[in-house]
Amino acid sequence: MSTPPIVILTALDLEYQAIREKLVAPRLRRHPQGTRFEVGRLADGRCRVALAHVGKGNHSAAVLAERAIAEFKPAALLFVGVAGALHSHIALGDVVMATHVYAFHGGTSQDDGFLGRPRVWETSHIADQIARHINRSRAWGHDLPPGRPLPEVHFGPIAAGEVVLNSRVSAHARWIREHYNDALAIEMEGAGVAQAGQLNRALPVVVVRGISDRADGSKEVTDREAWQPRAVANAASFAAALAEALATDEQHDGEPRATGPKGSSAMQETTRNIAKDNARVGVQAGTVYGGVRITSEPGQPADLTAALSDFRAQLQRARAARMLDEDTYSAAEAELTVAEEALRSDTPQSRSALTLALKKVRGLIADVAELAANLSIVIALAQSLS
Repeated sequence: MSTPPIVILTALDLEYQAIREKLVAPRLRRHPQGTRFEVGRLADGRCRVALAHVGKGNHSAAVLAERAIAEFKPAALLFVGVAGALHSHIALGDVVMATHVYAFHGGTSQDDGFLGRPRVWETSHIADQIARHINRSRAWGHDLPPGRPLPEVHFGPIAAGEVVLNSRVSAHARWIREHYNDALAIEMEGAGVAQAGQLNRALPVVVVRGISDRADGSKEVTDREAWQPRAVANAASFAAALAEALATDEQHDGEPRATGPKGSSAMQETTRNIAKDNARVGVQAGTVYGGVRITSEPGQPADLTAALSDFRAQLQRARAARMLDEDTYSAAEAELTVAEEALRSDTPQSRSALTLALKKVRGLIADVAELAANLSIVIALAQSLS
């Protein structure tokens, strides 16, 4: 069974392109009602992403978020884009991750003024914990331009409405300041996607925004200074790391957690299976803690060249059976060629390149269970050369 994807939605083409550039061999998927998704895997990772452009506003974001959830049954939904900062301590280019989203336009107008009827949606605890861990460990930003300091990530509320706020003295600005003073940023889609997630069995929804302006009347200046592309790149980088972590958490959900003391016999127990001649052995064990490594019998080096050739033939059969589309097949074939060339070189650097190429193939064909299982054996053989 394939792992559920992560859906990522954007409002602007600039935001869409920033995410798309992080995908390996994205494939077009057309919804019967006309919505176009692109599905691919994050580079150097195993996370499958379904990407769509929803346009501006909470209403269209909610409708298309619902459509994406029904189509892909995702593990989580991320909305990635830019926003305006509402507090001076948040710098241009910083990233804001919503701990909860305010829909600030609800209310009733009476003789004595406008009385708010706000709605709020909180980010799931698991997603919040994962995001904070990524930030604390600084485990993101590797794909940003070198030499640029890692932006700050702020966790707090975001206000979502139907207007672009570009003033500190307008009626909207006063309303936000008086009633949503703890909001860190303001944008136009977060409330729609948050409600769509809530109505789908509380699907985890995360809103990640790069700060491109200060919502204070200076938007034209910051746009001319190209803060939008920089803010988008920062948000996309953090969102990609978060998507990968969320997908990994989904894969491990339900696995037994080790609760015994460190060094206990339950944690140290090891089971070894040795394959001789042409036999193949999987895993023969009761409960498995940690990873599983499959190697050949000591002293009997495996023929990795033959294994690669055999896997290439399996790949061709999967293509003929239409289990793989042409783009995925071509990308996997190219990586297999890299792996074979690295194997012939037989240097420490080439052995590292060999393993990396095979892992990229694994990311491409992970949806085909039989291929993925057979490739795991090939990767284990390659790792045994180190």
